[in-house]
Amino acid sequence: MLELLNCAWAAPTIAALLEPAVAKLSRRARDGLAVTACAAAALSTLTPFFANARGALRWEWVSLPGLGGVGFGLLLDPLSSTLAAVVAWVSLAVFVYSLGYMRGDPGLTRYWALMLLFVGGMELLVLSENLVLMLIGWEVVGVCSFALISYWYQDREEDRATRWVGEPPEEYPPSHCGVKALLVTRLADTLMIAGALALALAAGTLSLAELAERKPDAPGELLLASLLLMYAGALGKSAQLPFMEWLPDAMAGPSSVSALIHAATMVKAGVYLTARLAQLALSWSQFVDPTPFFAVVSACGVATALAASLQAAVSGELKKTLAYSTASQIGYMMAALGAARWAGSAAIAAAVYHLVNHAVFKAALFLAAGVVIHAAGSRFYSGIRGWGRRLKAVALAFPLATASLVGVPPFGGYWSKELVLSVLEAEPAVLALAVAAAFFTAFYGVRMLLLTFTGGSAAEHAHGSSLLEDIPYLTLAAACLALGLLSRPLEAAIAAVFGAELPEARIVSYLSMAAVAAGALSAAIAHFRGSSAGWAEPFVKVLRRRLYLNAAYYRIASGVSKLARAVDALEEAYAHALHQTAAALSAESEELAKIQTGIIELRELAWVAGALLLLLLLLASR
Repeated sequence: MLELLNCAWAAPTIAALLEPAVAKLSRRARDGLAVTACAAAALSTLTPFFANARGALRWEWVSLPGLGGVGFGLLLDPLSSTLAAVVAWVSLAVFVYSLGYMRGDPGLTRYWALMLLFVGGMELLVLSENLVLMLIGWEVVGVCSFALISYWYQDREEDRATRWVGEPPEEYPPSHCGVKALLVTRLADTLMIAGALALALAAGTLSLAELAERKPDAPGELLLASLLLMYAGALGKSAQLPFMEWLPDAMAGPSSVSALIHAATMVKAGVYLTARLAQLALSWSQFVDPTPFFAVVSACGVATALAASLQAAVSGELKKTLAYSTASQIGYMMAALGAARWAGSAAIAAAVYHLVNHAVFKAALFLAAGVVIHAAGSRFYSGIRGWGRRLKAVALAFPLATASLVGVPPFGGYWSKELVLSVLEAEPAVLALAVAAAFFTAFYGVRMLLLTFTGGSAAEHAHGSSLLEDIPYLTLAAACLALGLLSRPLEAAIAAVFGAELPEARIVSYLSMAAVAAGALSAAIAHFRGSSAGWAEPFVKVLRRRLYLNAAYYRIASGVSKLARAVDALEEAYAHALHQTAAALSAESEELAKIQTGIIELRELAWVAGALLLLLLLLASR
């Protein structure tokens, strides 16, 4: 029965390959194939829960020197099973939404093929039993992300208000954004691949299950370095500092892509990988001190949570606010994983719990935002003011999902965020920064609501959205509340499957609620006052320039480009010098060849003359 889990990655992948052929037969068949394949994948992910199964499914694949056999296998444990279910079911909601949102788009066949391939690659990534398969899935989703960010690659000027990203001097068209995401994440992936090779060679296996069970016969420094190198790949994929700035620009893709890939699933791959690395670090704690690894994870996570929430607080675009929010919330998950050195498996359980809630409320927000942007014809708050209240389904779902994002009880986001903050209690500095990020989360959440739902002209008529668009984000918004109401049994289930004792919130809960209330009140005051205080203007200017992190990206890229051109010029000069030297030697050889007449008597005479000359030189030197 467990073999049915192969449908999770195989069904979308096969459907992606069939899409171009099916599209020639019928558009309805093309769309139906995409949704059916995704539904099959979603249903198959329920198999481990109903069968109550753990372990690995393996099929021998290839044998590698020094590493033994590499199997094509799936790893079934609480982490992989949970992620697989989240990916598949959120994907199904986004696919149904796409039936309405993408209707009439001329590139829809390409869209479905890439989205299906992404789902297959993502399922393979989270279910893989070994590092080789995980890296294959990792790169598949990266390529699909690049292609879908650049989906509207024509970069038309008439689409600037809806399909571009940013404001001058940092405004970019879709094709530019796709290439940027590819380059930044590939840089991080290069470090990750180096770490994976070092880890496999140090431990003597590629199996994720065996890595945690084997006693590594390698220096502790090598194990620690391999963990940190692999974590660099997680930083890139999950848009954490210093690789954060590609994610806001990824909003150039369709809102359905932003919801699925750049909010709910692919960007969580880094959290999944870091959770795996945290499990390894805990299992190897008797052989190597994992404190530096956890310290780096915790520091990067909380720094990103705060920096991204600050940028979201001043963003002038709806989807960019949500993008910065995604990076910030993932920072919370990373900070929780960094606390595993104190909290153990409870930290991993907290991160996974927040991951599930975030996938639900952020997918709902992005899908609803897509409807608002389409209706208003603008991605900027200045162009969408008041449009939220004219769209009835959005007016219902958007506040519910935002309440979960901000952390308002009894919504699911409140309980998972409190659990994350609770596992950070042992690190007061990290906890303080996380609470500060909670303040700014409430600030930008309330600001986003006010800018979307207030102001504007009530006389304008909103373009209605289709039922296929409304049902998915309404369902997800309802799930935000359901997850909160079921928080007690859910927390008990998470504690049981991860074998963890979850901490009580205690004083942390009061700090968090105070930060949320203060942030919400500050946003309301700032909104209705109409302008920020004079002392805040310099800070706002820096934040709107994206903390100059994005500018640093381009400065580094420009420096690398100049260095590459200098190297090319040096190589060209070297090649020219070699050519000239070869030409000179060739000409000289031609001149020397003229003394070879082919007459034997002359050659012998030359030998005699040379011998006599040498003899005279010897006599003269005495």
